[in-house]
Amino acid sequence: MKIDIKIDEGVKYMLFASFLFAVMGAFAKLSSGYMSSLEVVFFRNVFGVLIIGFAVLKSPLKSVGGKPFLLFFRGFIGFTALLAFFYNIAHISLGDAMTFSKTSPIFTALFAWLFLSEKLSKKAWIAVFMGFVGIVMITQPSGLGFSKYDILGIFSGVGAALAYISVRELKKYYDTRAIVLSFMGVGTIGPLILLFVSLHVSIPELDFMLGSFVMPSGIVWLYVLAMGLLATLAQVYMTKAYGASKAGIIGAVSYTNIPFSIAVGIFLGDSLPSIITTAGIILIISAGILVAKEK
Repeated sequence: MKIDIKIDEGVKYMLFASFLFAVMGAFAKLSSGYMSSLEVVFFRNVFGVLIIGFAVLKSPLKSVGGKPFLLFFRGFIGFTALLAFFYNIAHISLGDAMTFSKTSPIFTALFAWLFLSEKLSKKAWIAVFMGFVGIVMITQPSGLGFSKYDILGIFSGVGAALAYISVRELKKYYDTRAIVLSFMGVGTIGPLILLFVSLHVSIPELDFMLGSFVMPSGIVWLYVLAMGLLATLAQVYMTKAYGASKAGIIGAVSYTNIPFSIAVGIFLGDSLPSIITTAGIILIISAGILVAKEK
């Protein structure tokens, strides 16, 4: 008996995008062996600026404008969240770093309630609670509190959530490309400024935002080029996914990024997550899916 299984078009796109994001993370981790995470962020964004810039030249922006500070905030908070994310990719397992970043929908729901007066259903509140329990299980804070990687991991989720909240408002005033360009533009200029500051300042505790520039050579060029290309392709397919299916379904499917990242990380030498960490990851995935379904 032949069973014909049809997969929704948007789900296919999101599965592919999630896989591309995981492999992009692998190339970011490989690049981090040769340069600072600050420089990795620069190369992650500079390719996007070139691509979006070319698109703007072909078809000029159509924006109402009027919210320049909010537009800058979106770029700045997205850039700082990305700094934290890539620093963690370099120093902890790829699966854990991705899981931290995927807490953003949980924080987005909470911030939308706080700042946009959006109502949260009972299920959404349960999801937020589950998400926070999952974070505690992954971080497993000791008597000394959270580690540096835990704090940066949580911030990567919080920062991304604040960026998403700002995008909701910015879409009323700006072309989508302008919003993306604000993020990638700050993410390109910001590292250059911090690389210059690093020449005159040395604070070991701030190594996640400081570093010296190292010109890539040999295979490292392959790593950074692959990272930039995969990140751009992943964004394209993620956009196609949201255009082809309901946001709730695609948001839930996007959590396949975590198992993909764990598998890719193990291939690179990461150890398997512990039972407690695995339980935390499952709780965060479940919470994210609940939030996505509520939307």
